[in-house]
Amino acid sequence: MLNPLIIQFILGLISILFAEVVRDFYHIAGHYWQPIKQNHLLHHKAYRPDFSIANMELYKKSQLYNDVPEALCMVGLGAVLALVTQSPGMWLGCIYSIAFLVPAFLRSQGMLLATDLSHKPGDLVGIPAQWRVNRTYHWRHHFDEKNAYYAGHFTSVDRLIGTSLSLKGKVVAVTGASGTLGQALIDELSSQGAKVVAITTNPTSIFEPEVKVISWKLGAEIELLPQLQDVDILIVNHGVNVYGDRSHAAIYESYEVNTFSTLRLAELFFQTVTKSSDTATKELWINTSEAEVNPAFSPLYELSKRTLGDLITLRRLNAPCIVRKLVLGPFKSQLNPAGIMSARWIAWATIALAKRDFRDIIVTINPLTYLIFPVKEFCQSWYFKLFTKGMKKVDRVNINAEKSIS
Repeated sequence: MLNPLIIQFILGLISILFAEVVRDFYHIAGHYWQPIKQNHLLHHKAYRPDFSIANMELYKKSQLYNDVPEALCMVGLGAVLALVTQSPGMWLGCIYSIAFLVPAFLRSQGMLLATDLSHKPGDLVGIPAQWRVNRTYHWRHHFDEKNAYYAGHFTSVDRLIGTSLSLKGKVVAVTGASGTLGQALIDELSSQGAKVVAITTNPTSIFEPEVKVISWKLGAEIELLPQLQDVDILIVNHGVNVYGDRSHAAIYESYEVNTFSTLRLAELFFQTVTKSSDTATKELWINTSEAEVNPAFSPLYELSKRTLGDLITLRRLNAPCIVRKLVLGPFKSQLNPAGIMSARWIAWATIALAKRDFRDIIVTINPLTYLIFPVKEFCQSWYFKLFTKGMKKVDRVNINAEKSIS
């Protein structure tokens, strides 16, 4: 039997979560429900892209007619919940909400402007947070896509309804574009409103007219740098499977294609993150495959993909943008005719999970992967954190030197 105080404390935490859900749905309503939509638009007009105040009178008006009613709604519904449940702990949500109401009113009078933490002016620091809304995450709502990224403090509502990532209007480049999964990803991304760029070693492949096609060749990744400058999301999806071949040539090809060319592309893409806004909008997705933790009955494929996965885990500790791993199970393709899953279903599931801000996107029929991979990734990530040093901003991988070695 739990101590009554512990029970009330738990109920208090639930009431705080309830208050945040109310805030998020009020925010969503502000984009679609006409009675409050105009007042919410004031909130968007009040800031410049660096979150500095565009007009003080407009800012104060937005606080009075948007932020204050939002906090009042949190307080009011929290009070209703507390009265209905007759639980003292539930009043904690009201107290929590009042802590937003009072500063919002004072800001509407031109006071305590420093309490507007989500809109603190200046360059963005760090990548968008995954579980709590930081400035970079909230910046995307104002200046990337207004009809997404609604969450106010916790990202749970966005993750639930699939608005943690907007692909509308984004330039998304896909390597391995002429392959089965590459084509499926292109179709799914196009249906989401993305502007797709197909990066392929087989430019004669047939793509839809709206898809831009870029030809590349292994070892010449540096030539893609100008085209990557305008890319918002790079999906590195190419790979090779030599199956049972264990010759020197097979070893070299497996690591060169599956590991080192991917790392070169990753570092090139990181070099395109130069502006404050790039930190918020650019993402790198790496298809490391389920072979990171499970056998693929192709030893060199497993070894090269595991090496890639380990290095990406290490590199994304201080990457300048979001890095997502695609941990995908076997799907039917030219490289794997015995694959079980459909590439189109994998593409749909991958995009659906990305829109819910999964940084490790696992799509497989093997239930063990869902258990093993998160544990492996957590332990390995902390091992790397403890026994490696962060890279300085001035450090750069010399792609040209790497090219001469390859």
